[in-house]
Amino acid sequence: MSKRSLLILGTRTLAVEVADLISEMPGVEVAAFVENMDKSRCDELLEGLPVLWIDSLSAYSDTHAAVCALATTHRSRFTDQAAALGVRFATLVHPSARVSARSSLAEGTIVSAGVIVATHTRIGRHAFIGRGALIGHHTDIGDHVTILPGANIAGKCRVGDAAYIGMGAIVIDNITIGSHSIVGAGAVVTRDVPANVQVVGVPARIVKENISGK
Repeated sequence: MSKRSLLILGTRTLAVEVADLISEMPGVEVAAFVENMDKSRCDELLEGLPVLWIDSLSAYSDTHAAVCALATTHRSRFTDQAAALGVRFATLVHPSARVSARSSLAEGTIVSAGVIVATHTRIGRHAFIGRGALIGHHTDIGDHVTILPGANIAGKCRVGDAAYIGMGAIVIDNITIGSHSIVGAGAVVTRDVPANVQVVGVPARIVKENISGK
């Protein structure tokens, strides 16, 4: 059976990590990486594969799907570019992850090795869920959210669009994280976090305001 050909939007280290994850997923294979900022990167192979310039993607729209492998929550700029060229997006779940059949993953989302997503949870478009992250039941994760390895988001939480949850952070149950906010690595969130702020510490406290994700 032929494998589905994928394009990885991005050429930095996370793109290489995602390519490795895909190598362990049945039915899919990486055909190329895609660059949208530094055209000179298209002159060399990455992991033995070609690097395509963003403007060429319309030629692949009927035959390939894509995922975006940028850790920044501003990756919406890249996914919007690709979508405007007719590119469709895949949703990827590593075989070692466990996603409840009663939960949903939107297009473009990547669920890494060892992740657990509990029941009745919704994860939006182009989310990146890092290794070993835990997401509780009846939780809502917005579009372009980044959840880094080891983060633990409890049940009945809401994480707004383009929020960034740092490595090892803990979000207790019934908490809302506002859109474009950053939860620092190792923080313990015990109360709602408004939009466009950065919180750190135990318990988490606001240290920066008027930000737009990371």
